[in-house]
Amino acid sequence: MSIRTNPMKAVPTVLKRLLTADKQANLKDLKNELTRIQNLFSMVKENEQELLDTLTMVDAYLRNDIPKLIEEEEKICGKIRESTEKLLPLDQILRANKKADESRGITVQDWKLGEREEVNTSLPLTLKPEESEELGMIMKNYGSLDDIKKKCLLSLLHFPENSIMKKRNIILWWVEVTEKAKGNGEFVFGKLTDLKLIVPHQYAFDNKFKINPLVHILKRSGLLLINDGEKSFGMYSQIVTLSPHSNTHPLRCLALDKKKVELSDEFNFQWNHLTGIFNVGASYLQFGPQSMAKMKHLKVLQLGRWLHASPKHHIEVNSEEFLKELRDQKDLTYLSLRGISRISELPDSIFQLQRLETLDLKACHNLETLPDDIASMGNLIHLNLSQCYLLDRMPKGIEKLSRLEVLKGFVIGSPDKTPCKISDLAPLSKLKQLSIHIGSGAMIQDIEFERLRVFSELEKLKISWGVSDTKYSKMEVSLPPKLKRLHLEGFPGQDMPEWLKPDKIITSLCELYITGGKLQSMDLQGYAHVSCSLQIIRVKYLQHLNIN
Repeated sequence: MSIRTNPMKAVPTVLKRLLTADKQANLKDLKNELTRIQNLFSMVKENEQELLDTLTMVDAYLRNDIPKLIEEEEKICGKIRESTEKLLPLDQILRANKKADESRGITVQDWKLGEREEVNTSLPLTLKPEESEELGMIMKNYGSLDDIKKKCLLSLLHFPENSIMKKRNIILWWVEVTEKAKGNGEFVFGKLTDLKLIVPHQYAFDNKFKINPLVHILKRSGLLLINDGEKSFGMYSQIVTLSPHSNTHPLRCLALDKKKVELSDEFNFQWNHLTGIFNVGASYLQFGPQSMAKMKHLKVLQLGRWLHASPKHHIEVNSEEFLKELRDQKDLTYLSLRGISRISELPDSIFQLQRLETLDLKACHNLETLPDDIASMGNLIHLNLSQCYLLDRMPKGIEKLSRLEVLKGFVIGSPDKTPCKISDLAPLSKLKQLSIHIGSGAMIQDIEFERLRVFSELEKLKISWGVSDTKYSKMEVSLPPKLKRLHLEGFPGQDMPEWLKPDKIITSLCELYITGGKLQSMDLQGYAHVSCSLQIIRVKYLQHLNIN
């Protein structure tokens, strides 16, 4: 019997003859290989029949029931894709998709969420066996996601490839993308990490990550099923072009990615549907008359640096007038103006936002003053004033923000400009993260930094010196009992302070960062033998340090 006449019996026939020949020659490897694929043609026949059954069903719908086909389209596409994967190796599927695209005049660089957009990374024509296997694993992991996790992952595909994102920001983004992600952000993030669909960027403890590049390869190849519902995420975006008048996908979230964006009536969509605005790439923001006032249900206003953390990402606004219109945003819980220039002061209306939980003003380099009383913002949890170098005083009433967990950029200056002291912050019993900047002309009492020990829940502390006088290095500091990370920036002393030497260090400390300053020596060997939780010491920009 010729093995070509009956493929189903081809392998068993060759294997039977091999067993006879094995008496004359030891063909163990060949026998093992044939045994491994003994049922291959049966499996191919079965998978081939599965695809034919699906195509037969499509043909029947085309002849008799078009509405049913429209209804079942997504499900049928999934079946065809699954059957194709069983019939062909992944790299062959990718090659076939590429050829099909080129025959329609579409290059592989054109794919972005089903739309044309030029990207730098090209689709590989061939894959190594290990790469093909890893791609298969990623696709299987993607297929195991439920609707919420899948929607959260696909929402990240709005951003450019290789974008570095922060965990906290993305969880906030997910809440706006789908209400069902609220309260589940940490769990979703952990699941996507476990499945290697998102991967850490450099150091895992930095909470920075990016999408696994293989996910983008699958997306460009068309192997990720991205239908209209998954593509839109219930949002209008300049990244994904959708009809602003769509009733199927009501507008919820606006993502700004063009270099210059003007928020005005020319945008031509219903402002009242917006609950969130995210700046993912805009550098020049212009606000038309009453544009902020027209957004009645805004919860998140993220205008500052977010996706691009680099200071090289310049952002400026045409006027500060839009800030006065925020007084009508009764639902606003998150406001970020991080890194925006040309904002020299905040209007009193900002402090009328009683539901605001996060106020991020980091690196607003032109900011000089804040309204006098911040106490009315009783729900504030996160306040970031760091790198506002022209800001030399703290607003009054900061000690009354009883829910505050994060306070960055607390300035200690001259008594006439900064009457608020560290001891005044004692009522902030929930504080978990605190950064303090010692400005020029600071007058520090002998026991001022010893009072840090009253912050019983504090886990992260940063102290930065804006002065080089060595007298500021001799102050005594009593670290909080639960402190895990300590960061010293611009420390003016030449030797490690007494309170931070190996025999004095607190047992809870896990990470020690020292950035810049005049430090010349430190006992690294001593830290290696202390009985505490210290795992990481990171030193940076220490030109005078000699560690032998």
